Amino acid sequence: MTAASCTAVTGAIIGALAAGASGANAATAPVAHVVHIPVLAPTLPASPSASASATPSAAPTSAKPSAPATTKAAAPATTKPAPVVQKVVDPYAGLSAYQIAERIVPSGEFGCFDWIVTRESGWDVHATNPSSGAYGLGQALPGYKMASEGSDWRDNPVTQIKWTLNYMDERYGSPCSAQSFWEAHNWY
Repeated sequence: MTAASCTAVTGAIIGALAAGASGANAATAPVAHVVHIPVLAPTLPASPSASASATPSAAPTSAKPSAPATTKAAAPATTKPAPVVQKVVDPYAGLSAYQIAERIVPSGEFGCFDWIVTRESGWDVHATNPSSGAYGLGQALPGYKMASEGSDWRDNPVTQIKWTLNYMDERYGSPCSAQSFWEAHNWY
């Protein structure tokens, strides 16, 4: 409805109410109730021909204001989704040092790795050589050398296994080459 047609409708309603109350029986005429019709912002027709066909209609007997149209505002482009918290799962939780080594050491080298660790520490992460002070699964000398794999080297079998495997690979080429050296020299 345009502003002009709202004004025309409002004028017609007020005029009809005034005419009914101003007759000969004005004192006994029922009291007219004033209906407030909100004036909405004019809307533009979709095409020029639509405005030609728009004419004011007869005044309604009871007017009910219509709710204004609402539009949903788009979220700002800078809104970031809430971070997803992911629970870190320890893949080695509940496993023995031996079982962890089976997962870390290449399968073709595991037998040799096991042979050395069994003789050096008996798979005890806290094994300490009383004469030299060598420590852990692979008997690192000094034990703090394993800190290169992690600050938890004193108690974590994963850190000790990774360090021992890296040591065998760098110094001897592989755990099996380290075993050959150990057999020849009774140490590695």
